[in-house]
Amino acid sequence: MTMNPVTRHRVLVQGAPVDGSYPERAPEASRGEVLRITVVGEDILHRSCKPASAEFGTAELSQLIDDMFVTMYVAEGAGLAANQVDVDLRLFVYDCSDDDGVRHVGHILNPVVEQGADSEERRLLEAGEGCLSVPGPHFDLNRPAKAVVRGQDKNGAPVVIEGTGYFARCLLHETDHLNGLLYVDRLTKRERRGVLQEMHDIMDGVFARRVERAKAIGAVEKGKKAE
Repeated sequence: MTMNPVTRHRVLVQGAPVDGSYPERAPEASRGEVLRITVVGEDILHRSCKPASAEFGTAELSQLIDDMFVTMYVAEGAGLAANQVDVDLRLFVYDCSDDDGVRHVGHILNPVVEQGADSEERRLLEAGEGCLSVPGPHFDLNRPAKAVVRGQDKNGAPVVIEGTGYFARCLLHETDHLNGLLYVDRLTKRERRGVLQEMHDIMDGVFARRVERAKAIGAVEKGKKAE
């Protein structure tokens, strides 16, 4: 999901408030390397991802999360799912502000969206939505105003993440990814064609900006050494 330029005030990491200051980019990003982001049409984006189990507590999982954070920042995203970096795993990372300016940072594995019963969870908000795997375009889409997602952290401990407004949209967008859905799959055929045409017209410029941003923040592409 693409970044929402909201002023950030309070910070919650893994759903818990942070005392004191928090860096511009999550610490995980400093340990990560940039991965290639998959693009709409690639098979891994259009099928459900496998649940995490044996991966919990491993160095490989921690490294993947680090890599996903820096990849998300390079692409100027607010969330990134594992299948967007060609990994078949129910995992996403996020750094996203809600409509009140509260910044939410973290990761979640095996996310399940609770079926809400209160009026806020049933209320729909229409807003522009974009996707790092549909590089460039945005399109207005209805999403619930509130979302609650239950899952696990990288060590297998249970986590519950709640979001409202734009952050609720982020949580639902990323969970959709792990179920094999992109936001364009929720559009009419005509709307989808228009978005994909716009993507093809501007995606080269989007990719070029990602390269420049990687250089600007000193990020290294996976498998390549820094100059």
